[in-house]
Amino acid sequence: MRIVNHPILTFPKQDMVTFTLNGQTIEGVAGEPIAAALHAADVKVLRHSHGRHRPRGLFCAIGNCSSCLMTVDKIPNVRVCIEPLRAGMVVETQEGKGKIV
Repeated sequence: MRIVNHPILTFPKQDMVTFTLNGQTIEGVAGEPIAAALHAADVKVLRHSHGRHRPRGLFCAIGNCSSCLMTVDKIPNVRVCIEPLRAGMVVETQEGKGKIV
């Protein structure tokens, strides 16, 4: 789900790293937002709403909303749309629990 060939643009070589989402190993580009790596891996639902448990995915992509809050390396409420990906990160879903910090 990643653009690798484009008729006009060229992309520099990218360093790929692995991380886990709920125990599943996923690959992404080092330094890209975690949400971008998840999207490229076809993960579209990042959490569920607190009250009605409705699916939430990438929405604002600038860190202003709460649709992408996840637990990263045991730290809850991380906005993965702006958090850079590093090798070995442990990412877990949060099912609408906890307050936004």
